[in-house]
Amino acid sequence: MAIRYELIKECKQSGARLGRIHTPHGTIDTPIFMPVGTQATVKTMSPEELKEMDAQIILSNTYHLFLRPGHEIVKEAGGLHSFMNWDRAILTDSGGFQVFSLSQLRKITEEGVSFRSHLSGEKLFIGPEKAMEIQNALGSDIMMAFDECPPYPAEREYVEASTERTYRWAKRCIAAHQRPDEQALFGIVQGGMFRDLRERSARQLVDLDLPGYAVGGLSVGEPKELMYEVLSYTTPLLPKDKPRYLMGVGSPDALIQGAIYGIDMFDCVLPTRIARNGTTMTSQGRLVIRNAKFARDFTPLDPNCDCYTCRNYTRAYLRHLIKADETLGIRLTSYHNLYFLLKLMKQVRRAIQEDRLLDFQNEFMLQYYGSLTPQTAF
Repeated sequence: MAIRYELIKECKQSGARLGRIHTPHGTIDTPIFMPVGTQATVKTMSPEELKEMDAQIILSNTYHLFLRPGHEIVKEAGGLHSFMNWDRAILTDSGGFQVFSLSQLRKITEEGVSFRSHLSGEKLFIGPEKAMEIQNALGSDIMMAFDECPPYPAEREYVEASTERTYRWAKRCIAAHQRPDEQALFGIVQGGMFRDLRERSARQLVDLDLPGYAVGGLSVGEPKELMYEVLSYTTPLLPKDKPRYLMGVGSPDALIQGAIYGIDMFDCVLPTRIARNGTTMTSQGRLVIRNAKFARDFTPLDPNCDCYTCRNYTRAYLRHLIKADETLGIRLTSYHNLYFLLKLMKQVRRAIQEDRLLDFQNEFMLQYYGSLTPQTAF
């Protein structure tokens, strides 16, 4: 297989896993948060800055790179690593979620999905074989099988048909995958919020003996309690000797709770998206730097943070940049938020090593949210 998962330790207090994923482009310490580089770039960040904050793997988007510049151009450049000057690991999603969420005019058949580009309106098609062709050309270390992500809420009949189709598509992805020795293909467990469908999906995909597994179809608008319930009975069905990936989750509380449920990998656009509006994650909780009260605050954004932003710039300056729509402001808040989540995962790994993740969770929740049950998304 192209990758190998090494289980180092399980936390006696919580059951969370400490591990490593060995890939063709380096080793990843888990649990890990993966910054999202949708269009072959993590918004406003250079690869050098990502390395500086110790990002070990980033995610890029099959759908967007298929539309522009086109996977053939990336292939001509030597693959995504060469194209974007990133020599660490890359995961590419299948494009399925974007096809369903961004394309208003789409038609789902057994063959795949016909849709119109959200950029040009051009009629396009992606199915399992096309998704594999694109990702093989991109050359990512980890590829995702093409799946259908049901919305929330959805009727059982629809979710059941969708989940069965996702399984059939996964088998077609395996057959179409051209570089299994160099690129690992992960399956995606679907099933909506229905326990028996989730369990069926997990068992079917595990029988395919893939290098890793993702839990998809969560963080799509359902209450967090429901997401955790689904994780509680889905994750134990996945192999202990392979990576487990929870797609689209990035709020601090969900990262910690996901690790407790045995998840190894997370990704989300949250840290860079909220940074563009001047919202930051700090050791004392969420801070909206554009607020007027920071106009004369000449202290660091987070006095307990040692990132580049906090070492060099004040809240007053950051507020000025954001209010003035200066790109530097977005760069600095994005840097800080990404650094914050990567550091949080280091703290989670340390707490697992010390068998105290539940204690760490309580300490963090009280300090960040002021409560053990946060009412906010981030």
